[in-house]
Amino acid sequence: MSVVVANLSASDNYFTFFGLTPRFVFDTSALDRAYLAIQKEVHPDRHVSGSDAEQRLAMQMATYANGAYRTLKDPIARGLYLCQLQGVEADLETNTTMPAEFLMKQMEWREALDDHADDLEALEQLATEVEASRSDSLQQLTNAFEQSSYSKAVDILRGLLFINKFATELDDAIAQLV
Repeated sequence: MSVVVANLSASDNYFTFFGLTPRFVFDTSALDRAYLAIQKEVHPDRHVSGSDAEQRLAMQMATYANGAYRTLKDPIARGLYLCQLQGVEADLETNTTMPAEFLMKQMEWREALDDHADDLEALEQLATEVEASRSDSLQQLTNAFEQSSYSKAVDILRGLLFINKFATELDDAIAQLV
């Protein structure tokens, strides 16, 4: 049995690998269907009787499909990937500049988390505010991609990474009180 992948030649682009148009907003159910079809085709269990080379290729394709799927499923990873496809690198390790207003909001949230660490209701209200900020940022990100403003998208993505990190810390604090 040989390994056949629907679009092996497009494996350098996650979107075309799954038969999708490279866009920030797309039909995630189409991604799910394409992923399941490819996994069904290349799953290593289907190739146990194949040659070593076929088994290795099946494993590589399954691994590639998993990574591509995770990237496209997550809005931040997908956004970073789209920017990368356009030659715009986020430089997350070296470029940590953020607008003063955003930094002030982060400081307010951290103070609120510290000040209300034992107040479930206050933390849940903070979580609602953080989620609203995240939703607003995702809408701004969608608009940036629709306008092909990749450098703006990178700035928004950097902010979303901060928001997600804080949201995780906030969720952990809430979980300790429940």
